[in-house]
Amino acid sequence: MTRTLAGLDFAPVLPLWLLAAAGLVALLALLPAIWRRARGVWWRAACFALVLLALANPRLVEESRETRPDIALLVVDRSDSTSVGTRAAQIEAARREIEARAGRLAELELRTIEVPEAGNQGTRLFAAIERALADIPRARLAGIVALTDGQAHDIPAAIPFDAPFHALLPGRAGETDRRLRIIEAPGFGIVGREVEVRVAVDDLGVANATGAARLTIRRDGEAPRSESVPVGRDHRIAVPIQRGGPTVVEIEAEPRPGEVSPLNNRQVVTINGVRDRLRVLLVSGEPHAGERTWRRLLKADPNVDLVHFTILRPPEKDDLTPLNELALIAFPVRELFQVKLREFDLVVFDRFSNRGILPATYLRNIADYVRGGGALLMSTGPEFSGPVSLALTPLGQVLPARPAGRQNAVAEGAFRPRVSALGFRHPVTEGLPGANSEQAEAQWGRWYRWLRADARSGSVVMEGPEGAPLMVLDRVGEGRVALLLSDHIWLWSRGHDGGGPQQEVLRRVAHWLMRESELEEEDLSARIEAGRMVVTRRSLDAGPPPEITVTAPDSTITRARPEEAGGGRSVLSLPATMPGVWQANDGRRSAFAASAAANPMEVADLRADPERLRPLLAATGGAARFMGDGATPAIPDIRRVAPGRDVAGAGWIGLRRNGDHTVTGISALPLLPAWLALVLLLGAAVMAWRREGR
Repeated sequence: MTRTLAGLDFAPVLPLWLLAAAGLVALLALLPAIWRRARGVWWRAACFALVLLALANPRLVEESRETRPDIALLVVDRSDSTSVGTRAAQIEAARREIEARAGRLAELELRTIEVPEAGNQGTRLFAAIERALADIPRARLAGIVALTDGQAHDIPAAIPFDAPFHALLPGRAGETDRRLRIIEAPGFGIVGREVEVRVAVDDLGVANATGAARLTIRRDGEAPRSESVPVGRDHRIAVPIQRGGPTVVEIEAEPRPGEVSPLNNRQVVTINGVRDRLRVLLVSGEPHAGERTWRRLLKADPNVDLVHFTILRPPEKDDLTPLNELALIAFPVRELFQVKLREFDLVVFDRFSNRGILPATYLRNIADYVRGGGALLMSTGPEFSGPVSLALTPLGQVLPARPAGRQNAVAEGAFRPRVSALGFRHPVTEGLPGANSEQAEAQWGRWYRWLRADARSGSVVMEGPEGAPLMVLDRVGEGRVALLLSDHIWLWSRGHDGGGPQQEVLRRVAHWLMRESELEEEDLSARIEAGRMVVTRRSLDAGPPPEITVTAPDSTITRARPEEAGGGRSVLSLPATMPGVWQANDGRRSAFAASAAANPMEVADLRADPERLRPLLAATGGAARFMGDGATPAIPDIRRVAPGRDVAGAGWIGLRRNGDHTVTGISALPLLPAWLALVLLLGAAVMAWRREGR
């Protein structure tokens, strides 16, 4: 819009200081005449005034201006906390109403921006405002109106703009909210022990909140238990860790009457169960070249406490050696295999034969130890096929294979171990580097001896020549057994014929025996990553995977069939944005995964509260107004105000009128041209002369 404005202006011929000095001289020259009340003094004063006025050069100036409309910024908060209840609908209705009202105001341009959800950074309200202000001249900024719940997490220390800031909040003043805070939660816990989780229940918006709140605690989907906790004070919850791997604990506080939302009444904690130092008993029989392989493997792990006994001299050998020189210490048979047997996590027999050192009672104890949940690993050689074989003792009842016969049970000849068809799906042997395939032989070094045996139970994961069982894994009762039917695996550690993954194989076998969760051959696991729930099913069954049922925290059920991923695994991926505990079930097993709030800062306080914005409102003169909880939001009147005036009042908020413009043309008309000044000056001088001459 173009406007023309006229006004009086001066274009002095002399500098202002010189004009001021001339005026002072004229005044001093007139003072004596004024004091004496001389005739013609005022005509003389008129002469001086005309001279000074002519030197000041008064002009009538006419400007043509093109005015530029002011710009107001409407900020719409779209963070997660504004989606609670009916807030999103209220904010959207308020946006439409404000845009309609601003469209009816002259010389005002309204720009609308949205504040997106910022992940785990809270509400980045002022980051969005600063980005928008980069395109707005400060001389045209009329003000900022924010549709928000007041929970901004990036309020600057210095105000980045000079304009009124107003906040319109959904709901009503005085809202309350109960929240559950996790003060301290361990990331790891020792299996078989308890850990403590520190929590607190806060009632926000309640002055001097007291009383108690009831907590409901669920662990891995088990039956819940309840505890009463005082409001506003720390409380410790004992959580037993009963297995390795993740333990998901869900803690929920009962809702408070009238609170905004129970969204932040629930917290989920994931505690990874780890085993304490593992105790392993290694008993080596007849000395052989690979004996130190087991000791090196077990001693290399700092979490393993190894007890190792080696039988260097068979009992039947009689060379008159004194008994006190036969061993450094007496072999504590009763202490190891009766008193403290169940304190060991794993028992390893390396080429051990039944020569009377362990009576049948102790061998029966070992079998019972396995059935009760223990772990047994046997590496065998020729002794396994003879009359002193452990397969012929009570321990043979828990072994998954027996020698094929006493004649020709020991076979010798070069061969390369192979992973069996079942072994390609078993986590102990799946994905071993250099393993064989359907078309090619394994790239491992050759072995030269194995035992012919009949596998009675368990899983044959490695094979020798002609499909003979080489490594058999089995579950017996609550325990597990691994049987290696060759004593030549040590050749791999020496790099013979190219070597092989000896350390990895034995590590996996030992960890499978001790129930490491990542090596379970029949398993269902779940995890939350990048807003999706990933369910992994592992099974030795080669058939199509069954349908998996996924239950969301709000009890919504989704059924889908996972996709084959090779190696006995199948994977299902589903969106999982809702915080809480997710459950997956394949018909036989269940798995749990914890999904924390995507933006913990955002749900820490769900009240619509302008308290965080108070310093900014006070500095800019703006106001905070609640829009009520009705279907139609209560929007205050929007007025244009002049600079320096109040920008908020009862029932209204103001946007400053800046009047920014661009001058497109200017013309000047002298009001006292030189000829006119000369005529007036001569006239005044003549009148002064005549008056003084009388």
